[in-house]
Amino acid sequence: MDANIRNVFVGRSLCVIDDLSIAERTYLFSKVKELKTAIENGDQTAMDRFRINDKDFGIYEVFLEDSTRTRESFRNAANFHHAKVSELSADSSSFNKGESFADTFNTLAGYSNTIFIIRSKVEGVCRWLEDEGSAFAQRNRLWRKPAFINAGDGKHEHPTQELLDEFTFLEDNGWSTDNLHIALVGDLFHGRTVHSKADGLKLFKHVKVDLIAPTELAMPDSYVEKMRENGFSLRMFSSIDEYVGQEDIARKWYFTRPQLERMGDRILQRQGELRSAITFRKDFIDRMPEGTKFYHPLPRHKEHPTIPTFLDDTSFNGWERQSINGMYVRIVLLSLIGGKIGDEFVPPATMETGDANDEEYIISVPVSGDAAKAVKNYSEGVHPIRDGIVIDHICRGDSPSEIRNHMRLISSVLNLDEAKGGEWVSTGKTPGSFKGIIFRPGARELTRKELKRLAAVAPGCTLNIIKDGKVAAKYRTHMPPRIYNFDDLSCTNEACISHPSQSEGVPALFYRTADNRFACAYCGKSHSFKEIWKSKN
Repeated sequence: MDANIRNVFVGRSLCVIDDLSIAERTYLFSKVKELKTAIENGDQTAMDRFRINDKDFGIYEVFLEDSTRTRESFRNAANFHHAKVSELSADSSSFNKGESFADTFNTLAGYSNTIFIIRSKVEGVCRWLEDEGSAFAQRNRLWRKPAFINAGDGKHEHPTQELLDEFTFLEDNGWSTDNLHIALVGDLFHGRTVHSKADGLKLFKHVKVDLIAPTELAMPDSYVEKMRENGFSLRMFSSIDEYVGQEDIARKWYFTRPQLERMGDRILQRQGELRSAITFRKDFIDRMPEGTKFYHPLPRHKEHPTIPTFLDDTSFNGWERQSINGMYVRIVLLSLIGGKIGDEFVPPATMETGDANDEEYIISVPVSGDAAKAVKNYSEGVHPIRDGIVIDHICRGDSPSEIRNHMRLISSVLNLDEAKGGEWVSTGKTPGSFKGIIFRPGARELTRKELKRLAAVAPGCTLNIIKDGKVAAKYRTHMPPRIYNFDDLSCTNEACISHPSQSEGVPALFYRTADNRFACAYCGKSHSFKEIWKSKN
């Protein structure tokens, strides 16, 4: 290996599946294939090439939510490495005393623990700890920064499950990544394993996904949109009955357990109907294409399994091998992060496309000539002002009530509430359309930071700076590629690590999505630009 090329896997965190590129995952799967063969053949020499084999290398399991399968899979994977394996019990942990996530994990990182495997109901916790742990390691000159593996966070993602699922799909695809046609069946609303597939299935070049769930359990819109952005072909069905009534049936089915207990009494009263819609029956067997395989992240519900036990001893059973593959995948993942393997991997060269976060979103418009003429009389009652600011084209196309509500928020966000002036809803150029106008006579010019706030709270608006009755400066705003460093921002997801109710002091951070919404950097929840301000939560 070239001495100038470092092992790109060492110390990496896996918070969401997209933290590993397609090339990196492909390499990981090639090593899993090697390890699985070595274990099946009892080849100790080949197995030892994967072992960290360092009793001082600390691997810590922190399961703050009940789990058996994932916890034991990771525990056995960690024990394979002959490393120091520790466990933090949720029942006796300092979290019950009000200690923050950052303090707890920074303390443990200071005790020579390197890899933390975390299961939590709090979404985005690994992303926050990755940031905090890196800063802690740098401040205290730790020889190695801690790495964090998300073993499932709320309804968000389960990236290591996605890795073992993809590996199993590859096995059953003859190791081809050309095409994948899969049916996702069950509780697609709560199921973090299927949420990880919105990005994870990009591993395959041509992806067709059939979503099978009643409305109450349907895939959230944000993940549906992400699948479409990733080029997946999507179809939706309300039940297995409806799905098998048409001709194009997938040969791969991925079932999830319905978590109806999370949805209140109204849903529980209909649980029989909802379970029936996503449970496989014997009379469906004759309609299955040859070579069909079923998968499940396990465990199945013992009383109401969506894959009934009569299918265990049939060719449909792909879920048992899928579960066994989980330990192999996690052994390799730990080996990569620990730096035991991966030296020979060279990331593919990529074209320089620039940083989208550097994109300019506050555009200064020249105002010489006709543009600098006296301020026009705004329609329907708004008179020109001699000095001050006019914010025009607010929420163009919304209803008058929506515009008025949002103008109140804009005034608050920009600290304009105490200034004289007012708001107006005007008709737009298109018949029946409306726009909002805020005018503040005598108001000062906005600072760069205030312009950023304006772009975030009112993208698409125009700001006019008026002096001596003329437009002295004009700015057009676009939605920023990211928004952060404002105390009045907040993710609306109460389970998110950044939500104020978590009391973790995590500053809100949002990235613009392809469909011009703001996604939380921690939990991934998608918001409109109107929803990210605390006064609207």
